[in-house]
Amino acid sequence: MPRESYSLPVNQLLTYGDCRNFDIRNWPNYLELGITSEHIDELVRMATDEDLYQADEDSLECWAPIHAWRTLGQLQAVAAIEPLISLFPKRDGDDDVWEWIGEELPIVFGMIGSSAIPALAAYLADTSQGVFSRTTAVSSLTEIGLQHPDYHTQCITVITQQLESFQKQDSELNGFIVAALVDLEAVESASVIEQAFEADCVDEGIAGDWDDVQVSLGLKTNADVDNKASRFELTQNRSVHFPELSSASTGGFQQLNSKTDNKLQTKRKIQKESRKKNRKKKN
Repeated sequence: MPRESYSLPVNQLLTYGDCRNFDIRNWPNYLELGITSEHIDELVRMATDEDLYQADEDSLECWAPIHAWRTLGQLQAVAAIEPLISLFPKRDGDDDVWEWIGEELPIVFGMIGSSAIPALAAYLADTSQGVFSRTTAVSSLTEIGLQHPDYHTQCITVITQQLESFQKQDSELNGFIVAALVDLEAVESASVIEQAFEADCVDEGIAGDWDDVQVSLGLKTNADVDNKASRFELTQNRSVHFPELSSASTGGFQQLNSKTDNKLQTKRKIQKESRKKNRKKKN
């Protein structure tokens, strides 16, 4: 039984509580339970414990892996990088579990920091992995770049290099990569982004079209886009709507405001709908 296979203080996470009762950006301080770096191996085992993932949904034990990976993030556990990344492909396609993995593991990797960049970059470049698993790698690199200014440029470089393969990649993956570069305010990546849009290789339902991206990056103003829309309406005799995107976030996970959180939630909804659409295509 899971309860018997974990020792104090880690076994307290088995009954810590329903994660839906906690704010995603305001996790409890799990280290107050007496958990230290000495317990990293046991926490990794809990975070990847298949028995816990299969636990009854009405039990508290099914939430233990989530509490475990949050704790690993708070411990900045470098040893947990590869095991946590291994959760990406194993859970792809499982909506209930995926949403927690896709939502929270990027935050965890942001807390762990720059040590995770090489492994995440390698995973992102691995074309044998699923689109949405790779998207989680993109989100994780974005979190690291936002939370660790010294590695902001490195994360942009890794993500931009992946976008350079836009013609060989799924348009949805390209869309999420573009959205990540917008979040990172990667003006230096504008040329590659433009090429991807010109090749019609970017899903515009994720970060908008090229005009929207330029506005978000500060390369154009809303007035520029509105003027273009007006001219287009005159020549085509039909209305065109150019959606406004909010400014890209510049703070780390402790500094994200409600507007940025709403933006993240919107991305997750898009991911979920895209996964459903892809599964229908395969059936």
